[in-house]
Amino acid sequence: MTRRAVTNGWFPAWRGGMASRSLVALSAGALLSACQSLIEQTYQPTVSPSSNPQIVEEVQKNDPRAQLGAREHPRIVASYGGEYRDAKTERLVARITGALTAVSENPQQSYRITILNSPAINAFALPGGYLYVTRGLLALANDASEVAAVLSHEMAHVTANHGIQRQQREEAEVIASRVVAEVLSSDLAGKQALARGKLRLAAFSRNQELQADVIGVRMLGEAGYDPYAAARFLDSMAAYSRFTSVDPEADQSLDFLSSHPNAPQRVELARRHARAFGPEGTSGDRGREYYLAGIDGLLYGDSPQEGYVRGQTFLHGQLGIRFDVPVDFQIDNKAEAVLATGPGDVAIRFDGIGDANRRSLTDYIASGWVTGLRPDTIKPITVNGLEAATARASADRWDFDVTVIRIDDRIYRFLTAVPKGSSALEATASQLRNSFRRMTTNEIQALRPLRIRVVTVRSGDTIATLASRMMGTERKLDLFRLINAMQVTSTVRPGDKVKIISE
Repeated sequence: MTRRAVTNGWFPAWRGGMASRSLVALSAGALLSACQSLIEQTYQPTVSPSSNPQIVEEVQKNDPRAQLGAREHPRIVASYGGEYRDAKTERLVARITGALTAVSENPQQSYRITILNSPAINAFALPGGYLYVTRGLLALANDASEVAAVLSHEMAHVTANHGIQRQQREEAEVIASRVVAEVLSSDLAGKQALARGKLRLAAFSRNQELQADVIGVRMLGEAGYDPYAAARFLDSMAAYSRFTSVDPEADQSLDFLSSHPNAPQRVELARRHARAFGPEGTSGDRGREYYLAGIDGLLYGDSPQEGYVRGQTFLHGQLGIRFDVPVDFQIDNKAEAVLATGPGDVAIRFDGIGDANRRSLTDYIASGWVTGLRPDTIKPITVNGLEAATARASADRWDFDVTVIRIDDRIYRFLTAVPKGSSALEATASQLRNSFRRMTTNEIQALRPLRIRVVTVRSGDTIATLASRMMGTERKLDLFRLINAMQVTSTVRPGDKVKIISE
C-alpha cells in the first residue's frame, strides 16, 4: 500500500470506484500469463507481419497506435508502482530485447522496454511498441531465454497490430459497462459485472494468442536462444500459481483463473514448435550466467513505499504501522490497498486516507461511503490506545465489518467481508483490529527490503541448507525450489549458482 491517500477503492459495499487502471493492465493475480487463451495442439495459424510498423521514438500525430501507447504509458507505470531503476538489470533486459528485435517480423519496428516496480509476475505490450515486464517476472525467471520467451510473445502482438484490433472491442465494451454502472452502480453484482468486463478487455482473441505463440517461439530460435524456454517458463509460472494459492486443491474454475490459458496444452504447443530447431537440450543458448549476474540484488516482493508482507503480517515502516491477518490467509499488497483472502470466501481490505479536519470517527463512518451501513451498529472503540470506531453493513450476499482507526491526521480503514450469515465475521475482524498498532523505532529500523541474491554452491551445501538461508517466507524449501525451477528430486553441485531471497 502506497503512502498516498486512497479514497474510494473498489470493494463490495464501498461507494465509488477504484482509480481505473489502463485498459490493458491486468490483475496482480495474473500469474500464468498476461494473455488469455485456450490452446489447441493441432491449430496452425497463418502468420504474417503488419505492413505498418509501430514506431516509438516519435509519436506521430496521425498514428492512432502510437498515440494510444503514449497516452496509456504513464498510467501503466503509475498503476504498477513506477519504473524499477537499476542500471545492471536495465542493461540485461535491453540486451535481450535487442537480440529479439533483430529477428522480429518487422525489422523497422522499434520498442521501448520498461521494467515495472511490481512483484506481480506479468508482461504485456501496448500499441506503438511499448513493452513492459515486472521485476517479479524477472525474479522468477532463471535465464535470459525464459525472459526472451515472454518478450517475444508480446512483441508478436505489436508487430501483428493486435492492440488496435482489441481497441475496437474495448469501445463496444465501454458502452455496455456504462449501462451496467447506471443500473447497478452500488450493487455488488454490478461491480462484478464491470470487473468481468475489464478482464475481457485485457484478453487478446484466441487466434491472436495463437499467432503470438508461434511467432514468439520462432523468434527465440532465430535469435539464438533456447527455443524450449517458452514451455519451461510456462511450467514455472504454473508452479508459482499453485504456490501462491490459498488452497491449492480448491476449484479455481471461477473468476479470473477461468479465462487463463490451458497450461498443459500451451506447454505442449510451445514444445512442438520448438522442435523445428532441434531436440530439447541441443539447440540455443539459455544465457544463464549473464542473466543471473544481471538480477543479482534485484528487489524482491514489496517495495518500501508500499510496505512489506512478512508471513501473515503487513508492516509499513514509513507509516509506522503493522497488523496481522489470520492463519491460512493470503495477503496481496496492491498499490491502492492491501487485500487478503482466506478460507470460506472471507476477504479483507485495508487502506488509509488523509483526515486534516480530524472529524469524529463515528461521523466519518456514517458519512455515506459505505453502502448497506446499519447506523445502529456504529460505536466508538479504542484499539491499542488509538481512537477507533466500528460498524456493520450488509449488501446482496455479504456481511461486512467496518473498522476505522486514527493516527495523527490519517484514518486507516479495515473492511472484512464474509458470505451472509457466516460466523467468521467477528473472529476475523477482531483479530485484525486487535493486531493493529504502531511500530516501535527498533522495528522500523530493522525492516529492510528483500532481494534476489545469487550464491555459488559450496562443498557440503545441499538444497536444504541453501533453502534455510531464505528470508521472508515460512515455506523456505518450497520457495527455494520454485525460484530455481527445481524438482523434488533435484540436487546441487559445488560451483552451481542458485538464487536465494535475503536482505
